[in-house]
Amino acid sequence: MPTPETQPHTNRAFYDRISHVYDWLSDSNEGPARRAGLEALQVQPGETVLELGFGTGNEILELAEKVGATGTVAGIDVSEGMRTVTQKKLDERKPAATVQLTVGDARHLPYPDAHFDAVYTSFTLELFAQEDIPVVLAEVWRVLKPGGRLGVVSMATVKTGQHTSTLENTYIWMHRHFPHIVDCQPIDTEGVVSAAGFRILTVQEREIWTMPVRVVVGTK
Repeated sequence: MPTPETQPHTNRAFYDRISHVYDWLSDSNEGPARRAGLEALQVQPGETVLELGFGTGNEILELAEKVGATGTVAGIDVSEGMRTVTQKKLDERKPAATVQLTVGDARHLPYPDAHFDAVYTSFTLELFAQEDIPVVLAEVWRVLKPGGRLGVVSMATVKTGQHTSTLENTYIWMHRHFPHIVDCQPIDTEGVVSAAGFRILTVQEREIWTMPVRVVVGTK
């Protein structure tokens, strides 16, 4: 089973392998929730925005369009394969915004304090071990300007009093016993964002194949 130390390396190799087919595998299911997260974050022209786990770059392109020629978009991802796919899309689309892609670890963000107006991440935070999620969010807090916004889209745990679906129970069991196959687990999205010090602005409830998905926006 991957440990907190080996997990980033495990994820890197896996996502390098699937980078060229990732859109086909996931976008039809995850795309609507990702776009809902972007809209909820309300990115404005001229802003400086960071995406954690940019994947194949679809949201990087949307963020670049939103910030426009006077804005900047940075992206960090563990996979060099994902960076290659995203860079190809950027080269083809040639957005007016400045876009900077980095291969690295979100637990150690290579950006200065109070640098970004907004940070966006979708279906990424739940890939980290539970003990690493507060570390990632502390880094997000550090690089956000005062009043900056964080938008998170993630597979989510059910609310108190609700029942998990059969599919979600199976998914959780698979992650526990075969993390190299099912590499993420539902998280208390609103809870972890709030525990990191962010004031919750909006929460949206969505689902993929009966599994809860939460779109949360908080502010520093």
